Amino acid sequence: MPKDQPESLSVDYQTVVYSGRIWDVVQDTFQFADQTLVRDYVAHSGAVAVVAVDEAGRILLVNQYRHPVKSTLWELPAGLRDLAGEPPIETAKRELLEETGYVASRIEPLISFFPSPGGLSEEIQVFVATGLELSESDFVREGEEKTMTAEFFPLETVVDSILSGGIKNGPCALAVLAFKAKFSRS
Repeated sequence: MPKDQPESLSVDYQTVVYSGRIWDVVQDTFQFADQTLVRDYVAHSGAVAVVAVDEAGRILLVNQYRHPVKSTLWELPAGLRDLAGEPPIETAKRELLEETGYVASRIEPLISFFPSPGGLSEEIQVFVATGLELSESDFVREGEEKTMTAEFFPLETVVDSILSGGIKNGPCALAVLAFKAKFSRS
């Protein structure tokens, strides 16, 4: 079975080309295969996504405006790993609550992946959440999360939308298809 292998090459020089509010663009100079290479990429803290599944097997999606693509997209509840020291599973629980108002009695890892490894250091860790219940907390959505809506859809409806190009969010597509593949084998 093919398996990616992490490598730790020594970086001769690193500079921040652009410092942003959420992530930076960095430039690394390093030695690789008897040559000096220079690579620019987005240095990213990483993210989590949650395939939240209710007792009927429906998938919970959120609807969120994404300015770079000038579209409101159906996505999984997800968020940045931007709290130092917070384990990914705790980030997943927090994001599920913040974006949907739901808490899960069970949450387990599904997959992790690099969405664009040629120019982005981000790793997205995906979890499956079940045993969903609306939280009784007085959590108030802020910022862009105020306009988000959440809705359950049958798994096959989401898969059909992904395959027909109706849902274009990459992490959502990959995670939902991985979920379907994993649990159709059981």
